[in-house]
Amino acid sequence: MKRYELDEDATIEAIMIEFINTFYEGEANPGKGPVCTIAPDDVLERLKNQEMPKQGRDVESVVSELMTDIYPYSLRSSHPRHFGFIPGPATKLSVLGDLMSSAYNVHASNWVNSSAASTVEENTIQWLTKQIGYDNQAGGLFVSGGSMANLTGLIAARDKILTEENRHLGVIYLSDQTHHSVEKGLKIIGFTSRQFRFIETDDLFQIKSDVLEKTILNDLDQGLVPCCVVATAGTTNTGTVDPLDEIGDLCSKYNLWMHVDGAYGASFLLSTNQVHRLHGIHKADSVSWDAHKLLFQTYSCAMILVKDKQDLLNSFDASPEYLKDIDGDRVTNFGSLGIELTRPTRALKLWLSLQTIGIEEYTRRIDYGQTLANYVQERIIKSNHWEMISPAQFSIINFRYVHPSLNDLETDALNTYLAKQIVADEFAGIFTTELKGHTVLRMCTINPITTIADLEGTLNHLETLATHYLNTNH
Repeated sequence: MKRYELDEDATIEAIMIEFINTFYEGEANPGKGPVCTIAPDDVLERLKNQEMPKQGRDVESVVSELMTDIYPYSLRSSHPRHFGFIPGPATKLSVLGDLMSSAYNVHASNWVNSSAASTVEENTIQWLTKQIGYDNQAGGLFVSGGSMANLTGLIAARDKILTEENRHLGVIYLSDQTHHSVEKGLKIIGFTSRQFRFIETDDLFQIKSDVLEKTILNDLDQGLVPCCVVATAGTTNTGTVDPLDEIGDLCSKYNLWMHVDGAYGASFLLSTNQVHRLHGIHKADSVSWDAHKLLFQTYSCAMILVKDKQDLLNSFDASPEYLKDIDGDRVTNFGSLGIELTRPTRALKLWLSLQTIGIEEYTRRIDYGQTLANYVQERIIKSNHWEMISPAQFSIINFRYVHPSLNDLETDALNTYLAKQIVADEFAGIFTTELKGHTVLRMCTINPITTIADLEGTLNHLETLATHYLNTNH
């Protein structure tokens, strides 16, 4: 019977070295090749029906299958013409940090298991909280992503504002631009849809503060308990920032928890040309922040940051007797601050990137993304074919192709075609979203290696596709 033997370690070592070389050869020119490739039906069918062998296969053949049939068929976030989503391209330093963390397999929940790694995480968290404007009472931890970060912050909000007896009376305030992970998280922790209030937004998709206050007052009159306002710093659709300063004042006035979903936009705290839009974020009780978006980290790497670390301890610290010996008195045990007990060292790869790249270069890269979005905006304004739906903000811009011969439904169909076809052509990654009742194209210009030529080539390609579509269908 074939089984894994210890002498196969040499083979695995050779394969690991070969993989690293192959990976870096492929990434030497990120713009070469398609942005996104869908696996052909025969490959998918083979993978779907593949059984687990009773006797193991040789590692070379399995790794070869990974390299030929699985990894090539995905969206390449490192491609300079990938404009579809806001998880950004990962730095090679983040890849290195991820490899090292996986190799050493450190359990990062407590002091005994990871004293040095926990110290680095604590140091990095403190630096991040300072960017928000928090004092030394603040804290937080690294989590898997924005969904978990938002969930963690919302649990702290629930436990701070509500009691077990009045949870059914609690009310959460959102907007139609709030990320769907927030609503999902609220349902997970026991809230129902009747406890949600979706506050009207203005023409720039920001929460209307006056409507928010009226809604809070109405709920108070009904004997309900306003619990939390979820503001967004950098919405997924448009990069919009809610009026954080005004919302913070309302939360203070009516004793609500203020949670800011900064999964995307919090990174602009490091910018020079957009940081002003985050004025008031320091008033938040909790902020989610994804490093695998605009801090250019591999999946998964995100943070939940709170103004008062004790709020996380109150919700999550439940150390059993068998863990008493590993409680550290010098560094936070991160397993007591969040949902996960078993957790990897997510902080180390971001720490490695920050230490090596430096804050000034991070600032340059983040600012450059907004410069690219501004260029697209000017191009859209000058064209007779394009209509801007939302302006360039936080490196996101929305627009659509228009033609006088088309009605709204036909215009929606045209823009849907443009997004699908440019991906099918393997030229660029652009996808649609829905804004103001229209199907629009959304560009996220966050890749530091994207050039003006990439932008021009993409817009020209879209215009060529539109001309072909109009000539064929009209």
